[in-house]
Amino acid sequence: MASLETKDFATEADEVMTRNNARIEVVNVGGQRVMKLTAQPGWRWSTDVKPVVGTESCETKHIGVIVEGSISCLHDDGMEVTYSAGSAYAIEPGHDAWVEGDAPAVTCEFHGLWGEKG
Repeated sequence: MASLETKDFATEADEVMTRNNARIEVVNVGGQRVMKLTAQPGWRWSTDVKPVVGTESCETKHIGVIVEGSISCLHDDGMEVTYSAGSAYAIEPGHDAWVEGDAPAVTCEFHGLWGEKG
């Protein structure tokens, strides 16, 4: 028998974290963790998350979709990319990232951590 499971980030989040210019809402569906991140203009990993996790760069892999706004990512090897609403992404460990422009960036991630210790 097939099953169906849905959860609303706004009203049924399993976890909600607000820290350093970002709000993270987490739901667990189908045995998977899905995160919605809303990062405010001015948010930057190296400024807002690095002091919490204590690593030189983000050491988490991220797989997701950006729903609103734009985020830039600079990998430790020098590769830089900006992704915007409608883009799917996979980012390997070893990077910095920041919100581009004056609008919040909203992403949904299916793999990764945001300012949490793994």
